[in-house]
Amino acid sequence: MVREGWIRQVAAGQDGLVCREQALGYGYTRHEVDNLVTSGRWQSPARAIYLPQPVWAVKPSRRQQVRAALMSLGPAAYAVHGTAAELHGIAGLPRSDEIHVGLPGTAAKRARVGQPDVVLHQLGHPAGSLVSLDGLPATDAIATVGDVILRVGRYPAVSVLDSALNRGLLVEDDLASIAHQIRRRRGAIAARGYLAEADGRAQSPLETRTRLRCVDGRVPPDALQLEIRDDDGYLLGIGDLGWRAPQVIAEADGQAPHTLPDAIFTDRRRQNRLANAGWTILRFTWQDTLDPAYIPWIVRQALATSRHR
Repeated sequence: MVREGWIRQVAAGQDGLVCREQALGYGYTRHEVDNLVTSGRWQSPARAIYLPQPVWAVKPSRRQQVRAALMSLGPAAYAVHGTAAELHGIAGLPRSDEIHVGLPGTAAKRARVGQPDVVLHQLGHPAGSLVSLDGLPATDAIATVGDVILRVGRYPAVSVLDSALNRGLLVEDDLASIAHQIRRRRGAIAARGYLAEADGRAQSPLETRTRLRCVDGRVPPDALQLEIRDDDGYLLGIGDLGWRAPQVIAEADGQAPHTLPDAIFTDRRRQNRLANAGWTILRFTWQDTLDPAYIPWIVRQALATSRHR
């Protein structure tokens, strides 16, 4: 019982995980550890890494899976690419079970990956571009975003850039640093174009995608996060995308925040205020952004109607 208490205390500082060496150091034998895993009383999310809780009681969280991969691959391992973006809280990439881990050349060659979802990258980022994110080593925001935009298409790349800027993880000057960092790397020419389209005023990947559809359809908005006020200066609402002269705004309606009862009530009252002030309100969902022609067509019709009116 004493050793169980000690092992749980150690695990508490490691997202609930312990490594094999730690278990042996607190009095468990290799045979006991193997039996605990075989019986299901302990879980093994990665090679020689354990979650000392029964399989029927709890499932390892995403964070525990990432930490398990890093612990299993040794002290030189760190999160990179999409996994580093996830740890930073940068949005814009599709959901994935993959865990991207970087290791310097010689360490990568010796590494034994025990998780099917772990993608090992033979990388050597300088120490100055590595940070600790709540105890998990990862590339910093500049290196992470630079690595990501070289590997993905335009829409997710610009969404990642917008998210990092909006969250304050990057500032405008960092975009030049990223351009310098990625020079001569595969995909750099396209990535420099993505950097030119970044706009930190976008508050979600859906807003970014909606904006890019409008740009591609030759009806770009002339304002983002447009504040609309009445003659007395009272704020009637804020439009995600705006066309000021024809008085048209577009809202990017994410499923989660706009389906709650309070949000629905607030959205309706705000829309009524804007409509009474002469503004046309368009609403777009993620599904709408999948059709390249739909959003530009709707916007173009609204602009034409407003000008005619």
